[in-house]
Amino acid sequence: MEFAMDAHLSRSAFLHKQVRRALQSGHYAPGQRIDPATLADQYHTSPTPVRFALYRLVGEGMLEDHARGGLHVPLPTEFAMRDLYEWMQRLLIMSCDIGISPMAARKVVKLNFSSADDDLVKLTWQLFNAIAAATAHRSLHRAVRQANDRLAPIRRAKTGLLEHNFEELAELNHLWQQRDMPALKSALRDYHERRQQLVPCIVALLAERREHLH
Repeated sequence: MEFAMDAHLSRSAFLHKQVRRALQSGHYAPGQRIDPATLADQYHTSPTPVRFALYRLVGEGMLEDHARGGLHVPLPTEFAMRDLYEWMQRLLIMSCDIGISPMAARKVVKLNFSSADDDLVKLTWQLFNAIAAATAHRSLHRAVRQANDRLAPIRRAKTGLLEHNFEELAELNHLWQQRDMPALKSALRDYHERRQQLVPCIVALLAERREHLH
């Protein structure tokens, strides 16, 4: 019995990582239903570890449990999206105020932005994660990772709504690499303000795409 439970937990951890990556990459669209049975077939496993993995993602805010309606990728309202953008901004500003911990200084990741053809959603996740990780505050870093994960499908879905995405992100990265925290804080506020202004358009776009899922 104990061996079987360990096997379920190990398999569940693997599935959690796989589905989390799929959500980040935009494989599942906001509003889309996630079917545990389909995933069990896809990964040639039983439903139990699949459900463990999916409900862990529910706890992390990356999936929602609609009871009889099943599990879905969150489709945020305007209020929820504004709240999420504001939360991410506050976390990043806090990270800039704390600054880079001597303990983390040698581990700070240097990101390379080569062209507009790069995966900007992935680079955004990595940059914001690096800013938080550098503080060496685990709770803050965990909060940024969770907000990053929740925003990833939205960032992927709204690609094309904003112009000069690459230049904007490259400038944020430049300020981060220069450790110019006052300028970085100002740029982060501008970054999130532009997205706040687009919230009605983003929500409408996500709702329209959800309709095509049915």
